[in-house]
Amino acid sequence: MVRVVVLGAGMVGLATAVNVQEALPGAKVTIMADKFDKDTTSAGAGGIFEPTIQSCPGLEDTLKEWSKISWDFFSGLAMSALAQETGQSLVPGYQVSNDREQVENPAYKDIVFNFRVLKPEELKRLNLQYKYGNTFTTVVTQLTKFMPWMMRKFKEQGGDVEFRTVRKLEELAESYDIVMNCTGLRARELVNDPKVYPIKGQLVKMKAPWIKAFVYACDSKRPCYFIPHDDVVWVGGTRDTGDYSTDPCPDTERDILRRAKAMVPQAETATVLGRWAGVRPQRDPPRVEKELLFVKGKKLRVVHNYGHGANGITLSWGTGRHAARLAKEWASEITPSAKL
Repeated sequence: MVRVVVLGAGMVGLATAVNVQEALPGAKVTIMADKFDKDTTSAGAGGIFEPTIQSCPGLEDTLKEWSKISWDFFSGLAMSALAQETGQSLVPGYQVSNDREQVENPAYKDIVFNFRVLKPEELKRLNLQYKYGNTFTTVVTQLTKFMPWMMRKFKEQGGDVEFRTVRKLEELAESYDIVMNCTGLRARELVNDPKVYPIKGQLVKMKAPWIKAFVYACDSKRPCYFIPHDDVVWVGGTRDTGDYSTDPCPDTERDILRRAKAMVPQAETATVLGRWAGVRPQRDPPRVEKELLFVKGKKLRVVHNYGHGANGITLSWGTGRHAARLAKEWASEITPSAKL
């Protein structure tokens, strides 16, 4: 029996673990982490499917492949009887920017539903104060529902879970044949990868059941967006490179609300219910690849899957499927005649 350990229990780790179970039905799969569920960065994500090609330099075609795989999975759930339980919904809305290429030729234009570039007169009527825009229907995933559902699915399929802090991959060489490294920002120290860096994001949760459409204004430092979740809306945001703090900043919250209400006046009377801040693990591009280590003469086969940044939810299922395929390649070397 092939023994596989998945390091990390955020959305990328969960997606990887479930895909490994599907790719290697005879394997024993364990998720190992020191943060689960609400303690992970994924739990606070807005959850909108909106891949950005800028985060994958040199991997544009691969990004589109990952995105399409994720889209098929998430949109399939959104249109299934499981939608309420898993937390997926189809949400129409608008993306606007002063960068024409960003909204008229995005990576998702041929993936999402009903994509269309907005005419100048439409932008004027929407009063969004940007030069260019588009409209489309996408999937929003509520992670407070989806992550517990994924964990239940993993356990029901025979998966194990262990609470543990791993300092070095070498610690796992005696107990596991394959390590799936989905540690996000921790990969910077765990595998000595200086290309991974933090980008802090901050959101405000507001009671606004009358806001049903998403709105996303692109900006490199201060994006402004509304993402509907049932009868609440997540409003953001920030993109602060190099900031490791996970504490919400009151001044930042005031700035988010000021910008948001100026863009969408319907939010003026909404009530603030809470706030969240987290650190996204960015790598340009994300790392999804195999690596062979030797520990005391023993082979330790590793598959890395980290560095997704703000694309973590969007790309999770696509990169999880890719990582599982790499794990299957490793497994064929370990047990060539086994059922894979």
